[in-house]
Amino acid sequence: MKFKRSLKALALSISTLLLTYIVDVHAQPSPRNPPDTIKIAPAEAYDIDGLPDDHYGRLVRYGKKLTDETYALIGPEIKNPKMRYAGNNLACSSCHQESGTLSNAIPFVGASAVFPQYRPREDDVSTVEERVNGCMQRSMNGRPLPYDSKEMKAYVSYMNFLSKGIPIGSIIEGAGLKPIKAPNRAADPQAGGQVFARNCVRCHGAEGQGERTGKVGDLQGYSVPPLWGKDSFNDGAGMNRLFIVMRFAKHNMVKTLSDDQAYDVASYIVSQPRPHKANLEKDFPAKWNKPVDAAFPPYVDGASAEQHKYGPFSPLAEKMKELKEKLIKQ
Repeated sequence: MKFKRSLKALALSISTLLLTYIVDVHAQPSPRNPPDTIKIAPAEAYDIDGLPDDHYGRLVRYGKKLTDETYALIGPEIKNPKMRYAGNNLACSSCHQESGTLSNAIPFVGASAVFPQYRPREDDVSTVEERVNGCMQRSMNGRPLPYDSKEMKAYVSYMNFLSKGIPIGSIIEGAGLKPIKAPNRAADPQAGGQVFARNCVRCHGAEGQGERTGKVGDLQGYSVPPLWGKDSFNDGAGMNRLFIVMRFAKHNMVKTLSDDQAYDVASYIVSQPRPHKANLEKDFPAKWNKPVDAAFPPYVDGASAEQHKYGPFSPLAEKMKELKEKLIKQ
């Protein structure tokens, strides 16, 4: 009798455990539940000094140093030609401000939680390593880092550190740039030049060449980066798109600019000469998701290169909506 009662108690215990497990599993977030929304913390929250002096800690520190002093470690003026991966003397933090930690300034925070991700430019799912190399070849006007290199591992480790505690698939509040609705007109580069003269020349100079920290060849880079010319980003970079420059200028540079002023000054900046990236026609192979301000061929909407560069963009967006179903089937 005692044996039967023991079996019954054991069965009851197992049933209770199973029920608890089932309830617990179903209580957990599922792919159908809304993702977490994570706010980017102030820069001091991402202090690397507390990391131990082990291999991971050293890689994270090197990743931050690469972000802030790209020109000195893998730039075009360093002695070892094999390490000249960047083709200009910018730093990653020229765009990814405050070492990639500043909200609404294209931060690295959360990168490990949102990659791999679909990228329209490649029409494919890209890894964070591929995204790093996209910047190396475009914003830095250079060549890709080997995936097994110390430098690539350092970048990824630093982004991993900045993403600590952020669940995979989260929405990162402050990622990218703040949106602005473009005025429904063509941008005016001449008016933008006047905006530049009033607001940007004091830092970037009349010729947009920024300010060197030292002199050419001293590996000190720029205190203010050049916005065009041979030592700037190339025409395949995201920063060569009017919408991107407009948003960056208004929210990360001169915050007193009106939307119209930001729109025009962006058109002035993208009208200037800069290095050319080869094979741009291979970007956005799925033509239906090519941004309307990507001002390089092929164009599928019948509009001119001029309109894709300066607008008005609303008609282009409407035309692309009309063409989307047809283009997807191609």
